[in-house]
Amino acid sequence: MEENTILVKENLSDVVTKFVIYKPLVAKTAKAGQFVILRANETGERVPVTLVDWDAQKGTITVIIQAIGKSTVMFNSMAQGERFANVAGPLGTPVEIKNYGTVAVVGGGVGIAEVFPIARAFKQAGNRVVSVLGARTKSLLILEEEMRAVSDVTVCATDDGSHGQKGMVTDALQALADGGEKINAGFIIGPIPMMKFTSRLMERLGIEPHASLNPIMLDGTGMCGCCRVTVDGKVRFACVDGPMFPSKTIDFDELIRRTGEYKPQEKESLELYEKDHVCKCGLH
Repeated sequence: MEENTILVKENLSDVVTKFVIYKPLVAKTAKAGQFVILRANETGERVPVTLVDWDAQKGTITVIIQAIGKSTVMFNSMAQGERFANVAGPLGTPVEIKNYGTVAVVGGGVGIAEVFPIARAFKQAGNRVVSVLGARTKSLLILEEEMRAVSDVTVCATDDGSHGQKGMVTDALQALADGGEKINAGFIIGPIPMMKFTSRLMERLGIEPHASLNPIMLDGTGMCGCCRVTVDGKVRFACVDGPMFPSKTIDFDELIRRTGEYKPQEKESLELYEKDHVCKCGLH
């Protein structure tokens, strides 16, 4: 078996795909909160992708990718049996796992996949785990059963009310607090505005909040500087100092501005790729 081979490909929705990849060295050392760098081919972009699961005995890692730009669309067009040019890792600082008492994990969209190993690790460490899962609609709410298996309480929320509660994850979290749920620490992964407002709510509720800044990562090693963030008034690099940070002092407004700087170039790159691309993924 060649390393980097796609052993399993599963389309979770029109834009979200699960891959099981053969990568024994990463599988042996991976920890919750870490990521790998993927490259589709020798001229492809380096893309950091959070590890969702791993099996040291089988030598496999699992990632879930949402097709947003050129590179992620390219990844999701790859077929079972094909190989990524590079799978490098594990990278990033693992989440510190300890017994807080009760931990809330909040996942938005594909961020649900990324909080799964964190929830599992906190459960194994003896915590009571409360999971709040959110998405725009039911088809985008992924890994619900897997999250229920590692959680004591699981609440789902969709913007359109197609599954679970209607509303945002902040509404669901507030309802849990109003119902008497006492939470000591929170870990949030999802779109940056969602992480900002969930973090602020946790502060008001007396919960120690943490947020993953993986949306801004690029190079994955700290060399490019694209993932610079301001935390507690100091410059940090999301890919080496994080991606998970205590979020009380994250400058989310700066982060939102910086993630939008290259949107015109990203849009142009995707349009040029789609113009010449022949789809092999079976979705189009």
